[in-house]
Amino acid sequence: MTTDKILLDHGGGGKMSHRLISEMVAPLFKTPHLEGMNDGAVFDAGGRRIAFSTDSYTVDPIRFPGGDIGELAVNGTVNDIAMCGGEPAFLSLGLIIEEGFPLSDLEDILKSIARSAERAGVSIVTGDTKVVPNGAADKIYINTSGVGWVPDHVFLDARNARAGDLIILSGSIADHGMTVLTLREGLTFSSSLKSDTAPLNHMVKRLLSSVGGVHVLRDPTRGGLGTALNEIALQSKVGVEINEADIPVRPEAAGACELLGFDPLYVANEGKLIAFVSPDDADKALQAVRNDEFGKSAAVIGRVVSERPGKVYMKTTIGGTRIVDMLAGEQLPRIC
Repeated sequence: MTTDKILLDHGGGGKMSHRLISEMVAPLFKTPHLEGMNDGAVFDAGGRRIAFSTDSYTVDPIRFPGGDIGELAVNGTVNDIAMCGGEPAFLSLGLIIEEGFPLSDLEDILKSIARSAERAGVSIVTGDTKVVPNGAADKIYINTSGVGWVPDHVFLDARNARAGDLIILSGSIADHGMTVLTLREGLTFSSSLKSDTAPLNHMVKRLLSSVGGVHVLRDPTRGGLGTALNEIALQSKVGVEINEADIPVRPEAAGACELLGFDPLYVANEGKLIAFVSPDDADKALQAVRNDEFGKSAAVIGRVVSERPGKVYMKTTIGGTRIVDMLAGEQLPRIC
């Protein structure tokens, strides 16, 4: 560690987050489930394979075009379980509420949570509520934990990418992060931005039931697509090559990124996944993703190579090649 205090960078999903977890957290607990640095843990319980994940949400503002903190909390944990190959079934709900928070706002958030859970096909089965003094929190924080069943034929892990795999991205990047940032900064655009928050478990179930050659799934949330690809390249000890021209970015998100000086590769997404798939199964996998309502603009964006293990390179639209490093710090705090 390069500092003796926690910084915002430690929660940004980039290099500082990676070091905090790999150098301080994981060595203390020494469990094999942490070694893969996946979105959740998969373990055997009573003869069944279970996926378990937990996440906390502190987004500011708590409402944004396309969603709110409640919808984000459900979808985020549902997606983390799905990225492990699990079929999410049950969630817990933890609320930390600031004194003075309007009851009407709380009711709206709870209704959003209920709608999102129904859409994803999961049940809220337990929870906890804490209230802290005014000024000790910012409106409301939410924690959701979830469990789901992993089919016997599914074995996904960030260490499973192999040379030759093709990389599928389920849709446009940077929508969520730029939506929240522009709203926070009071900026408006002629074409409205909208968060991509969505449950991906139905897409993943269809994908895994129809394609056998899926090796890795990841949803590129904090740190964006660039950081997620770096994490997988490091864990699998492979090289990754992507093509800038093949990466879908909506014009309004691209315009906001250009205006504010952000690289879309590092902006958070909340309803997209990347899949590392055997080349023999790539066409079938791409079609399975496109058949889902949240995967209409899915594309193959690159491939896995044996050269330059642990590194990600991008072929640019002007014919050059650039290194895509892991996000160095906290680009957008309080984004999810």
